This record gives sequence, C-alpha cells and structure tokens, in this order.
Amino acid sequence: MAKKKFYAVAVGRENGIFTDWASAEAQVKGFAGAKYKSFPTEQEALSWLEAPVYDKKPGKTGVKTAGTGSRSPGCFAKEDIVIYTDGGSINNPGPGGYGAVIERGGERQEFSGGFRQTTNNRMEMMAAIVALTEVKATTKKIHLFSDSSYLVNGIEKGWAKKWQAKGWKKSDGQQAVNIDLWQQLLTLLHGLQVSFHWVKGHAGHELNERCDRLAVAAAKNNPVAIDKGYEEGQV
Repeated sequence: MAKKKFYAVAVGRENGIFTDWASAEAQVKGFAGAKYKSFPTEQEALSWLEAPVYDKKPGKTGVKTAGTGSRSPGCFAKEDIVIYTDGGSINNPGPGGYGAVIERGGERQEFSGGFRQTTNNRMEMMAAIVALTEVKATTKKIHLFSDSSYLVNGIEKGWAKKWQAKGWKKSDGQQAVNIDLWQQLLTLLHGLQVSFHWVKGHAGHELNERCDRLAVAAAKNNPVAIDKGYEEGQV
C-alpha cells in the first residue's frame, strides 16, 4: 500500500494542504508560477507552507525545503501558537455553531458555541474571533488554520481592508457582508503576529476534524443565543 502523502500548495488557485494529488493538482495545473511540494507528514507540509524557500532563478518553478534553523523539522517553533477553527450552519442560514482549538505551551484549549440563526461564513469568522480573543495578549507568533477560503482570503489577500477603505464596498460596488465581524477581526489583528492558512475540510486533518465536530455539536444542541449581527440585519 502506498504511503500517504500531504501536498502543500504555496502558490495556486487555492493555497493550503491537500491529502490527495488530484486535489492538489487541480490547484496548480496550468497555474503560472505555481509552487507546491509533497511531504510524508502533515506537520512537515505545514512548516514548509509557513516559510518556503523557492529557487528564484528565471524560468524555474522548483522548490527547496526551507531551512529549519533552531526549529525541529516538521513542527513550528515551540513558542508559536497554533489555532484551528471551523464553523457552519444547518441549511445556511439556520442554527449554527463554531469550534476552535488552540495549542500553546504544550497545552490544548477547545472552544465552541452556537446561535439559533446564522450563516456558514459568520460561524467560520466567529470561530477565529473567539480564538484570537483568547490569545490577544500574546506577543508570540500565531498560525491560524481554517477550511474557509472566505475567511483566509479576506485577511491574507487583503479583501477586508480594501472593503473597509472603500466604505465597505466590494470591487463590484456591492455592499460587503458580515461587516460587524470583519471589523472585530481587523481590530483583533492589530498588534498580533497572525498568519492565516487554508486547509481542505473533511480531509483527515486531526484538529480541523475536531473543530468540525465541536461546531456541529453546538449547532445541533438547540442553541438559543442570538447572532445580533445576522438577525438584526447589521451585516
């Protein structure tokens, strides 16, 4: 039986970690300047994705494994904080929940919560907000992993800041949504060293799967909390 591999895509249609070549190939095939690499373990893939070193010679698209320095191969620096988040709603919109896992200092914390009426994207964002609020006093580097392209791209590609600068208007002139949560998130990010990473959902990533279970359980537990931003039309 072939050994399982993890495919890290640093530059492609969707960036992140994939557990099968077909999914990874779909992100890089025909994509100019694509950067990707396979690894035997997920942690090695994550480490490379965080700080890849590319062969920058003209016309080259190959990659080199990043030097780890004092870091142990296949893991982040011991002082770094790793966060996984997930969220969703039943029928979207509908009852929803979020889940977050924080690993720091050799310890793990879990958070979850639910709302009676909300959306998938709002719960994805809420998970990140809850987790970052918990670590907002830190000066350590934070790696946040989510299977929400909406959340990750909103920060890493600067969408949210661009919308904010234009009075919360998107490039097509339409009003951005979830403004209340984007404002909270951007405020939280001030002073924090946070990098957002996309990971494929339901692909066997242990902590992503754990967050999914927390979110689903919260959504199915007859939540009564009100997502005011959604129910009062503040989005």
